Amino acid sequence: VARSQIRALNVLGAEEVRVIAPGTLLPRDVEDLGCTVEYDMARGMKDLDVVIMLRLQKERMEGALLPSEREFYRLYGLNQEKLGLAKPDCIVMHPGPINRGVEIESAVADGPQSVILNQVTNGIAIRMAVMSMAMGGQMAERQQRQQEGLA
Repeated sequence: VARSQIRALNVLGAEEVRVIAPGTLLPRDVEDLGCTVEYDMARGMKDLDVVIMLRLQKERMEGALLPSEREFYRLYGLNQEKLGLAKPDCIVMHPGPINRGVEIESAVADGPQSVILNQVTNGIAIRMAVMSMAMGGQMAERQQRQQEGLA
């Protein structure tokens, strides 16, 4: 997810893409994707326009890539204090599902700067449209082959 988001943000013209995470969770050679890596949440949050959080996968915890959920939240969880380091009109995004109290606190996820509910709702419609277009293309191809006697 991180790789595709970084690429998409760069293609769409994002002025700067920052990745804030412990080194054990970062994709290999992530800097080569055109982003700045920050290991300290406070430094990374400074003056952000948008914060996109990602779900911490439980299997990462079991693989000892992180000491504990509590430690992850303390260092990298988004709370009101850390959000206060970003620009005042910074929006908060998360594709869902959210592990509340792990990657983001409820007050932020449900707060006025959050667009998470809209993001999740629109994401479903977009995926449905993409699947319909892809399947429609396959159906049109199949019909054309049948008409040409190739099926």
